[in-house]
Amino acid sequence: MMQTDLDRSRMPVHIAIVMDGNGRWAKQRNLPRLAGHNAGMQALKEIVKRSSALGIKHLTVYAFSTENWKRPEEEISGIFRILVAYVNKELEEIHANNVRVTILGEYEKFPENVVAKLRQAMGKTENNTGLEFHIALNYGGRPEILRAARALCRKAKAGTLDPEAVTEEVFQAELFTAGLPDPDLIVRTSGEMRLSNYLLWQSAYSEFVFTDVLWPDFTPDCLEDAIREYQGRSRRFGGIK
Repeated sequence: MMQTDLDRSRMPVHIAIVMDGNGRWAKQRNLPRLAGHNAGMQALKEIVKRSSALGIKHLTVYAFSTENWKRPEEEISGIFRILVAYVNKELEEIHANNVRVTILGEYEKFPENVVAKLRQAMGKTENNTGLEFHIALNYGGRPEILRAARALCRKAKAGTLDPEAVTEEVFQAELFTAGLPDPDLIVRTSGEMRLSNYLLWQSAYSEFVFTDVLWPDFTPDCLEDAIREYQGRSRRFGGIK
């Protein structure tokens, strides 16, 4: 077991990360933006490993938002190539470490070769019982909520759902994160201090940690620093401790 001064009795069950700053990291080094995305994937590998070692149950990362389609076609194509390369390179180690991979979002709209690789990763790891590694791809919080609302409307229209029976639990069951606990801790890198349409429903009582560190420079020790800050807070969920 790894040595750490973190309080193992107060670890967050679910950590979500906005991996921001790849482009700025590359610009600082006079490199193309895709070099930043490649470096970001290397950082992600280490964060997955440390999360697993720490016994974190769920790690969710924001890898491609619904708004990212606005980026230049060359960058989008490059990100897709990096995704495929990541699965090709890391899947065996991820599987060996008992990590289960799931995808949140409408990833089926990606190119066929990317979709096939993502399904390969999910299929190979579906029976693993360690860290659940959720990758948000073609994901947006508002589209997710609209998608859930439409699904419930269709059920009500078909007469299979009483609108008065719609509870938070019923609504949550229609989200991409159905069955997952809400994130205890959301970390955003690069100094930006906003959610950017990420886990809007799920973040109602999340603790936020913002860091100026650009994502490719975000190390496992940075992750532990964020958890340490989380452990120093009092979570009351609207009540009194």
